[in-house]
This record gives sequence, C-alpha cells and structure tokens, in this order.
Amino acid sequence: MLDRRQILAALGTSALVALAPSVLFAAASIKPDDASALLVIDVQNCFLPGGSLAVKEGEQVVPVINKMAKAFANVVMTQDWHTPGHISFASVHSGKKPFETVDLPYGKQVLWPDHCVQGTDGASLSKDLAIPHAELIIRKGFHKDVDSYSAFLEADGKTSTGLAGYLKGRKIKRVFVAGLATDFCVAWTALDARKAGFEVYVVEDACRGIDTQGSLAKAWADMAKAGVKRIQSADITVGA
Repeated sequence: MLDRRQILAALGTSALVALAPSVLFAAASIKPDDASALLVIDVQNCFLPGGSLAVKEGEQVVPVINKMAKAFANVVMTQDWHTPGHISFASVHSGKKPFETVDLPYGKQVLWPDHCVQGTDGASLSKDLAIPHAELIIRKGFHKDVDSYSAFLEADGKTSTGLAGYLKGRKIKRVFVAGLATDFCVAWTALDARKAGFEVYVVEDACRGIDTQGSLAKAWADMAKAGVKRIQSADITVGA
C-alpha cells in the first residue's frame, strides 16, 4: 500500500491531486476480517502524562485506538511488567542516567527511568481505554535480567512470549500495531511480527514515539525495510 507522504514526496502536489481518485480512495479501504488482529502496545500510565516515562502526546492515541478497535473482532493488549530493580532501569547502574546505554549479554540496552513496576498504578493500562472485547493481555519484561520491548520476543531475540503461537492458533494472518512507543515497543513488535510470518501494518496516528538520538527515524526505516506497512487509522473501515 502506498503511503501518502511517499506519494507526495515523489510526485508533487499536482500529481497527487490527479492520482487521488485511483490511489487515495483505494488506500482508505482496509476492512479487518477474522484473520486480522489489533495489537495495542503498552498504553499504560507510566507512558502517559504524569508518568515516570511519559511519551509526548501519548494520551492522544487512546481515542484513536478506541475507535479503531471497534473494527476488530480480535484484539490483544500488552503491558510492560517489570520487576523492582529491573536491569533496564538506569537506577540500578552506578553512574548512569536515563537514556544512556550499556552493553548487556544480549546487546546494547537503553536505560530508562524506573517504570511499569509490577502491581503499581504506573503499570496499569489507561483507564480511558475502552476495548471490552480484547481477549488477551500479554505481559512482558518480567524477567529481571532481560528487557522486552517486543510483544513476541524478549530482547535476547530468542525467549518467546507465546504471542506468535496464540495468533497462529487463532488463524490470524495480519496484525495491526498501535500504542506506545513507536520507536521501541511498537517497532520491535512490528519487526518480530514480520519475522514470524505475519502481514504487518503500523497505524501511525495511533502511535507516539520517544525519539531519543534519532530512534524514531531509524525505527520507521527499519520497519519499511522489513515490509511493514505504514497506514493511518482513517485507512481502516470501522463499522458495516
């Protein structure tokens, strides 16, 4: 599917207008079916305004996700679910500050403020999410010595959350990813979903990024290279 920004950059405004009837209207016609699932990633209090790792404008994804979720029979939600003193917290690394990096046995790790600690209000899903038909919550990052951005695999690249098996058991073929944050948990989820063989869409206006040291641009580039499709929520048909 062509991305509006790609079309605009390549062809210019006048060409875009000429193509609108055949391209843009065709783009706004994705109708989720029983083989489609929406993955709502980490819309938790710690990542919302007032949280310890608040993502700028993070609260704005909630109404978009709520509306979009009505189009999906299958919805899975995720939660960061860290132990106290988790290895990804800057507070456990002497002399280190949030957003610095360290080398760990599984690779380079960005260090974060303490966040989404098990059982705390910060780890709770936003009270404004309204998706009563969501059938599964995947908790990740609960192993103290390894982080887990992706809903599919922990940061060691081999420890599975079980999500791929669940989706395949439900005969899901394509997944739509939304939530927080674009350049970390959303992107890693999308990339691992591609590796697992799913057709993958990231809903840009239903996500927000952290963007530390160019991470947002890199995430979009990595996703594009992997064949992840970048869409808007308006491209999804909601209702009959």
